[in-house]
Order: sequence, then structure tokens, then C-alpha cells
Amino acid sequence: MNIEGLDYNTQREHLVLPEYGREIQSMVDYAVNIPDRTERQRCAETIIDIMRRMVPQNGDNENFKQKLWDHLALMSGFRLDIDYPYDVTDAIKIATKPEPIPYPMKDIPVRHYGSMMFDIFEKLKDMPDGPERDELIRITANQMKRNLAQWGHGSVDNEKVADDLARYTDGKVQLDLDTFRFERKVGKDGKRKRK
Repeated sequence: MNIEGLDYNTQREHLVLPEYGREIQSMVDYAVNIPDRTERQRCAETIIDIMRRMVPQNGDNENFKQKLWDHLALMSGFRLDIDYPYDVTDAIKIATKPEPIPYPMKDIPVRHYGSMMFDIFEKLKDMPDGPERDELIRITANQMKRNLAQWGHGSVDNEKVADDLARYTDGKVQLDLDTFRFERKVGKDGKRKRK
């Protein structure tokens, strides 16, 4: 569909710094093509003044002024031939994207519990009996129940949590549902209620 006079941003040229908008980018493109150096300098200073007014709370900060000139150089693709009041050679660092952080891929049976829960399951397998283990079991079972409720995987009943906890700890942890009490939602007094 092509309607005369109607264009979409996806059809337009990519903005180098979208936070300044298409109008500022158009001004920069215009300034690059001005043949007279004095007129080009005056135009660049006017553009900087407009950019400064877009964020008035930082207007007098010296670092902010340097940043504006860096942004002007970036938006012009370093083609704007003017006398910059600051050194803009480091401006390219602003546009450089960082290397992506590799995501640790672990093979876990179900994703709704997350890899940290499976680390806890492994710890529970070898942990000696005692109050510390009992507390970790209580915290783990309650977190499992919250995860199931959040991800909405079928029933969030206590039997499912107990079965999963026993399965993923190779039967080393068996919840006695007659005595074990799950936490309920936070009450009006800000304290967790037990079921």
C-alpha cells in the first residue's frame, strides 16, 4: 500500500541517535551540506543550543556540553567540518555496541523452576539432616510453589510440589504434607501466612 504523502518511520533513513528525533537529524544533515564554513559553524552552534534546550537540567554542566558535541559529530557521521570546542575523537566509543554477554545454557528438565533451583536440588541431595537442611527444604518448596503459580503450569497443588521435589532430589527429600505448611500470600500486617 503506497499512499502519496504518507510515509512510515520504517521506510525512512535510520536515525543515528533516535533520542534527538528526526528533526534534529535533518538539521545536522542540512549543516553538513552548507558550503560556507562560517555559516556551517553558526548552524552547528544553533543545533547544539537546541539540543541543550531539550534537556535543560544539564545545560551548564561541562561534561554535558562535551556530550552534545560528541553527539553532533556522531549524527553527522564525522562529516561536519567545523571547529569543535571539544575533542570529539572519542565520540565513536559512544556508538560502539558492547559485545553480547554469553547466556549460560544448562540442560534442565523443566524451565519454570530455573537453573538455580536445580542447583539447590543438587545441594539438598548431599546435605546432612539438621535444622539448616529443614529450612532450605522449606524455602525451596515455597519457591517451587510460587514458580508454578507464576508460570501457570496446570495445578499448583501441594502434591505437585512434593512430587517434583522428591523427583529432582532423587527421592532424598520427601515432604510430609500432613505436617509441612506452605506459606500463603502476605497478609495485611505484612507478615507471611502459613497454610
